[in-house]
Amino acid sequence: TVGRHSGVPMETRGAIGCYDADNDILEMHGAAKVPHKNRELLSRMLGRDQSSINLYEYHVGGGFGIRGEFYPEDVLVLIAAMRLGRPVKWIEDRYEHLMAANHSRNQHHKICAAVDSEGHILGINDEFYHDQGAYVRTHATRVVEMTCGVLIGPYKVSAYAAVGHFRLTNKTPAATYRAPARFETTVVRERLMDAVAEALEIDRIELRRRNLIPAAEMPFPLKLEALGDAIEYDSGDYEGLLDRALDQLDWENLQEDVKRRRAAGEAVGVGMAMFVEKSGLGPGDGAKISISADGNVEVLTGGAAVGQGFETVMAQICADALGVDYRNINVVHGQTDRIDYGIGAHASRATVVTGNAVNLTALKLREQALAAAAGLLQAPAEDLDIADGVVYLEGAGGGASISLADIAANLKDGLDAEEHFRTEHQTYPYGSHLAVVSVDRGTGGVKVERFLIAYDIGRAINPTQVLGQVEGSAYMGLGEVMMEEQVFRRGLHKAPSLLDYKSPTFLETPEMEVFLIETNDPEGPYGAKEAGQGPLLPIMPAVANALYNAVGVRVDEVPVAPEKVFRGLQALSAGKDGRVGPSKVPDVQFPEPIQVEPPDDLPYPN
Repeated sequence: TVGRHSGVPMETRGAIGCYDADNDILEMHGAAKVPHKNRELLSRMLGRDQSSINLYEYHVGGGFGIRGEFYPEDVLVLIAAMRLGRPVKWIEDRYEHLMAANHSRNQHHKICAAVDSEGHILGINDEFYHDQGAYVRTHATRVVEMTCGVLIGPYKVSAYAAVGHFRLTNKTPAATYRAPARFETTVVRERLMDAVAEALEIDRIELRRRNLIPAAEMPFPLKLEALGDAIEYDSGDYEGLLDRALDQLDWENLQEDVKRRRAAGEAVGVGMAMFVEKSGLGPGDGAKISISADGNVEVLTGGAAVGQGFETVMAQICADALGVDYRNINVVHGQTDRIDYGIGAHASRATVVTGNAVNLTALKLREQALAAAAGLLQAPAEDLDIADGVVYLEGAGGGASISLADIAANLKDGLDAEEHFRTEHQTYPYGSHLAVVSVDRGTGGVKVERFLIAYDIGRAINPTQVLGQVEGSAYMGLGEVMMEEQVFRRGLHKAPSLLDYKSPTFLETPEMEVFLIETNDPEGPYGAKEAGQGPLLPIMPAVANALYNAVGVRVDEVPVAPEKVFRGLQALSAGKDGRVGPSKVPDVQFPEPIQVEPPDDLPYPN
């Protein structure tokens, strides 16, 4: 069972609605990961042309999926602005945010695998229940569909079936939250892999080696779908990265150190988990780039900034392709009145989809600038190059040259270009996580002593940002694993503050050991994939597998709270099974869909 979680960004949600009665224009200002899609929804709900609604997305910190989605307040501020004839601002407090902003995860799985005597997986069968909460929100059943599509991860499985049950319950509605479905499925699959290894008495690493998709078979189609897109792993050397991760952690010596500590009475263990993430889902995005007479470059995109460093990466891509200083580039995003279409920023799309659009546009503008400079300098375009915003004649020894600003000033229509990028494929970063944990037998407390993240992110366009994304993602995952949970009892929300919904602090988080490899992905700009969601996927199974390795307690519920570990330790000391978790799907009888008034004694979950 994966618990009920929420993104808990530092800033709660908010929106400002304005109405220009003279021009009959509505404006909404706030955080939105998909401004153009939200404009489309507002247009349909208010019965207005899209041209009469403008959205302005502001970069005000992290979104984590839940913060930039479409909510009732996004409609209400505009209706209020029209009725009152003045701007209307709405800000939620933390209580309202924890109570009403989208929750996520909350799935219960029953999974089994058929294997041969050598541990090769012959088939996997999964049945799960997804607790949606009281209403269906903008993502409808996508998380359930994606759960079915991505569960098997990096392994070669001949036969696979998954059945997802989408259930409405008396809780806050659920939608997407950083790495939806991928977190849940990695938890379930990697716990299953360790269980198979134990049942067959095969080393857990060796079991995984025997089932990994070989690099020689890439690209590898799964004949499955995620969000309507066929899954075909484009590239990857899963075993090679695993070997490098084991070397980085000095696996053999680590095992000897664990044995020594256990002999001294410590409860310490090592766990691991592997994953495949998805990114770069299209269909596409566009960009416009213009150069002014003063030399400043404007990059206008349909993307959005949700705390991932969007502006910096887009400026770097443009600067490299165009031949200018990225500090002279202004990236404009999330303004529906400036660009007709935009994909926004969700599902790790930005670097691959919007980045490719910016790259193509910058290259187009470069060719346009070189062609114009060729006429002004009386030189063949193929002999010209651009550096630091200046077009110069190669080999001229500092001779003929002209700045992009001067070219723009000399052209009637200036220097500007527009281009679009479309893709039929996703990119698939992947990785292996290894955890070392110690357990306090007296309290059930679990301390993560070491955590190694090995991740293939394609090409790091901005290595500093990549490192920040990887570490932040891992810490967020650790919070979900160790302490975070949106608890309901008889329909009452029991985590309305940060005193109740506990997120990790500096005291609960180890220093992450990040080991990144760079490859050249065929789809991403400069070979880039994603970096912001994948690292949190295998946190739970790596920690839970290490916990079992340490004390023999198998916690099959997220979060892995101390009281659960303590119950398992007590059961072991009494000679019972140390497994902690639900043994079966709750026996709940749901009403028929046509039933309007359910009986009073209907046994709702929890």
